[in-house]
Amino acid sequence: MSAIRLLAGPRARERIARDGLQPDSIAGVAAAAGGPKGLAFLPFDTWLFGEWLAAAPPRPRLLAGASIGAWRMAAAVHPDGVAATRRLGEAYLELQRYPLKPSSRHVSAVCREVVEATVGDAARFVAGTRPGHSLAVITARGRGAVSRGAGRLAFARPAAANLLSRRRLGAHLQRVVFGTGAAHAAGVWPDDAFSTRHVALDAANAIDALLASGTIPLLADPVRDPRGAPTGAYWDGGLVDYHLLLEWRALDGLLLYPHFTPWLTPGWLDKSLPWRRRGPAAHAPWLDDTLLVVPSASLLARLPGGRLPERQDFHRHGADHDGRLRDWRRAMAECEAMVEDLAAFVRAPDPARLEPIAGR
Repeated sequence: MSAIRLLAGPRARERIARDGLQPDSIAGVAAAAGGPKGLAFLPFDTWLFGEWLAAAPPRPRLLAGASIGAWRMAAAVHPDGVAATRRLGEAYLELQRYPLKPSSRHVSAVCREVVEATVGDAARFVAGTRPGHSLAVITARGRGAVSRGAGRLAFARPAAANLLSRRRLGAHLQRVVFGTGAAHAAGVWPDDAFSTRHVALDAANAIDALLASGTIPLLADPVRDPRGAPTGAYWDGGLVDYHLLLEWRALDGLLLYPHFTPWLTPGWLDKSLPWRRRGPAAHAPWLDDTLLVVPSASLLARLPGGRLPERQDFHRHGADHDGRLRDWRRAMAECEAMVEDLAAFVRAPDPARLEPIAGR
């Protein structure tokens, strides 16, 4: 049974059918927000960046992520990439042994530890990123009440605005991208209500930027005033770009997108709005050169609970941290089958396996 489904935009299907899936055709890798779901793709990241892409000649490549996706991509471009990915996994697993009702300050402190364990020396990390690769760390800067407060009342207005239209959410949140290399010039950043601001990622702001990208409202404290960025409160990048529905067709090549689901949801607040799945029809051409790699139904059926790890597992397991970690480690081990399946496809491409991206 296949461990993955391969969903491709029309130009991606044509290119792969003609040339196979070649590492030098990959112009970008996207990594969505998703909390513990990201653990399932750490074995994939190790193979992707430690073996397959590493064996190809260097080329310009954009790695963009929000929340845990940003942490994964930061590990991928790290000068010790495979080791950094391993450190991310172990820190995410072992450090998050929270009490039943942790304070937001405690959650923020633990998440900072996870980021610091992954990155290590920030100056070495920024100076030694993988040649030719640009890293984009997506954050959401609060505007108005969201910049001043961190409680439910502060986020009630953005939630109501988003319910009316995603465009109105731009009055409450700004997309701020901390980037290295040519991340700011990649052309994928839409001209939309979130008025994207680009900030150079450096040793002074790298930890804060990565922490901000994974700072979930109501659970953690905002990151305030990262060095070199506009002042204010910074939150999880998934609030604006949950599944990174960006203008990927601007890349010079394919976007490889290891993803949790066969659909894309624009923002975190859209999760409960089924009509926002896959985004508006106008976004469809942006996925022309995209290859989504998602877990198959048969793989998911083998995982604990029949699903990827998720944030609700903290509540399901309560103080039984060892039980939660057993489930999460088992899921990670089972998801190594995704690596084997894609590697087999690379060796012997079968265009019949390429499904159209849903919603086209």
